[in-house]
Amino acid sequence: MKSADQSIMQDTDLAGPLVFCMAFGGSLLLTGKIHFGYIYGIGLVGCLAMYCLLSLMSLGGVSVGTIISVLGYCLLPMVFLSFSSIVLSLKGIFGLVLVSVTVLWCSISASKLFVSALQMDSQQLLVAYPCALVYGVFALLTVF
Repeated sequence: MKSADQSIMQDTDLAGPLVFCMAFGGSLLLTGKIHFGYIYGIGLVGCLAMYCLLSLMSLGGVSVGTIISVLGYCLLPMVFLSFSSIVLSLKGIFGLVLVSVTVLWCSISASKLFVSALQMDSQQLLVAYPCALVYGVFALLTVF
């Protein structure tokens, strides 16, 4: 819940997001859903859209590596959700609450990292909304 340090975004790592995408796809595979292509396609489109949006919103430049790194690392709660869908049904009221909390968690953490990395003061809600849309699509893959 505390603010992120700006120096975190100097080291963009792309191996971690790739591992999280593979874990997400693997956990969906354990539930009988083969969605690796959807995961990479939605991730690519989401990263490109966030790059366009953040490059227009920020005063300085933004790198594609930063976008991929932040969106990929903030996918971890969605991985936990997909592993929990192996033993729990997410189609009831409990699933709706769990999915909503997970999407909120992912989008708040990603928007907080974007705002601190790009020095966008008081714009976290503007960044959190498209992040919630991206992670909401991943949640839809998990539920259905």
